Amino acid sequence: MQEQPLTLKQLAIAPIAANAAIGDMPRLHDALNRGLDAGLSISETKEVLVQLYAYAGFPRSLNALSLLMKVVQERAARGIEDAPGREPGPVPSGYALTELGTDNQTRLVGAPVSGPLFEFAPAIDQFLKVHLFGDIFARDNLAWTDRELATVGALAAMAGVESQLESHLKISLNVGLTVEQLRQVAQELEARGDLQAAERVGAGLGKIQR
Repeated sequence: MQEQPLTLKQLAIAPIAANAAIGDMPRLHDALNRGLDAGLSISETKEVLVQLYAYAGFPRSLNALSLLMKVVQERAARGIEDAPGREPGPVPSGYALTELGTDNQTRLVGAPVSGPLFEFAPAIDQFLKVHLFGDIFARDNLAWTDRELATVGALAAMAGVESQLESHLKISLNVGLTVEQLRQVAQELEARGDLQAAERVGAGLGKIQR
């Protein structure tokens, strides 16, 4: 059975996240237009950029969202009606959110997550479980595969986070993406001028396949 390649819509996600993560606004402007042209809804594109703050910080996320707002307005002025998409459903709160986040983390990683770092800094363990894997990954207007494409793109664009990139390449495989599809991500990043990001994805895939 022939492996299914990523769609144009999926291929558009990593360059959006990569350029947003490093604040390359001219390339992000182009990447956002390509993504919307490829069929990303406004809601999906916003979600890629909202999620970004967990990896690249609020300033990059806010700047990217401001640019997306401008791009949508520019396109509307040219008569382009982008699909609004749907908003996420309700997310639980309190202890139910902690349980959901812990379960999501375990499913994504493939096993319960623990270790000396989280014993040393239990607050970060709590934030990961409740906020990243709870509040963010519980939002159902972007598929987990697409969230991982965005995360891989963002981490690949940033220097010094190779360990986290490798972890999310593994998570990408756990949620149903394939090595060949992740190679497509690297090829797309390279084609769009994100050469270092492409190299980091390739190097990360080489390490996790050993």
